[in-house]
Amino acid sequence: MTHRSPGFRVAAAAALLAGATLSMSALARDAGRTQYPIVFAHGMAGFDDILGYDYWGDDYGTFVLDPCDKLFESACNGDINNGQRSFVSSVTPFQSSEVRGYELANNIESYMATSGVSYVNIVSHSQGGIDARKAARLLRERMGYRVVKTHVSISTPHRGSPVAKYILDHYANSVTETLANYYGNVVYGSGNDAIAGAKQLVYNDYDPNDGVVTGMKAFNQKYPSGPNDVANPVSLMTAQQGGDVNPALWLLSEFIYNIDGDGYCLDDCNGDGAAGQGDGNASDRDDDGLVGINSQQQGYRLEYYECWGCLDYVWERPELGFVSDLNHPNATQMTSSSYVINQDHLDVVGVGPDTFDEMEFYAAITDYIADRGD
Repeated sequence: MTHRSPGFRVAAAAALLAGATLSMSALARDAGRTQYPIVFAHGMAGFDDILGYDYWGDDYGTFVLDPCDKLFESACNGDINNGQRSFVSSVTPFQSSEVRGYELANNIESYMATSGVSYVNIVSHSQGGIDARKAARLLRERMGYRVVKTHVSISTPHRGSPVAKYILDHYANSVTETLANYYGNVVYGSGNDAIAGAKQLVYNDYDPNDGVVTGMKAFNQKYPSGPNDVANPVSLMTAQQGGDVNPALWLLSEFIYNIDGDGYCLDDCNGDGAAGQGDGNASDRDDDGLVGINSQQQGYRLEYYECWGCLDYVWERPELGFVSDLNHPNATQMTSSSYVINQDHLDVVGVGPDTFDEMEFYAAITDYIADRGD
C-alpha cells in the first residue's frame, strides 16, 4: 500500500476542487454574442413595455436579454454577454399580419439605420412569427439582399388557430367592445382591429364575401418560410395539458374550447380554423392552450434542453425535415410531439408565475444563433 502524507492529500483535494471548479466554470458559461442584433417580435395583444413590465421578460418583467453589465445590478440576465445587441419592436397589438408585418419591417429598417447594422436575427412569439415572414420579404425587397439571418418562431400558428375561429364564430359582435373596455387606450387604441387580427389566424379565408382575402393559407402562399427571405427559418414548439397550464388557458380548454391539434390532414379538414383534422383525442398533450402542434413548425424544428449546472442549449433536429411550404408539411411534421417544449403558450414570455426559466431559455436561443455565426 502506498502511504500519502497529509500535505499530499490536501494538495490532491485542492487540485480536484480546482478541476471541478474549472469544469463548472466551463459549463456555466455565458451565451455567445451574436454577430448581428436580435429583434424581438411580439404576438397578438403584445407590446414592448407597459409600466415597466416587458413582454419579453421573466415572471418579474425583466427583459430576457438585459445583461448584468452595471455594478450591483440584480434585475438582469447573468447568462447574456455584455456586448449582446437587441431591439424590441412594438407593432399594433390587434391587427392582421399584413399590417403588423409592414410595421415590423419599418421598425427594423429604422433600427438598422440608427445602429449601422446590415443584417438582423428575429426571435418571435405567436403572431409575431407570422409578422416576421412579411417583414423579411419587405426588407429583402427594399434592401436588395436577404436581411434576416435566423428567424426563430416560438409557439406560432403558422397554419392557424382553432381559438381564433371559435371567437369569430361566437363572440365577434362583442370582442371589440370587450377589448376596448379591458385594455383601454393603453393597448387597444387607434388603429387596432381585433376582428382583422382573428381572421388572420384562421387557416381559410373566414369571410369570402367581405372583399378581403384573409387567413393563413393565403398568407403562407404569399410569404413562405423558405430561404429566399430568411437564411435560417426554425421553430420552437410548445404544448402542455393539465393543471400546469396558465389558469386562463385551462379555463378556455375546460369550458369553452379544447384544441385537437395533432392529427394529419392538409387544409382544414374538420373546419376548426387550423390545418389538420385532429386525432379524435382533444385531451392529450397536443397544444399549448391556443395553438396545436400541427400548426407550429416552420423550417427545421429545434430542441430545447434544460441543463442543470450549465447553460441550457438549443439545437436543430433535421431528421424531422424542413418545412418550407407551410401549407404542405408531411404527416410527421404535423403530428410528432418530438422535441415539443412542455410549456403553455404564455409561459415562454413570462406570464406565470411558474418554474420555467425564461432567462436561460432566451440565453440558449441567443447562444444557438451565435454558434451559427449569425
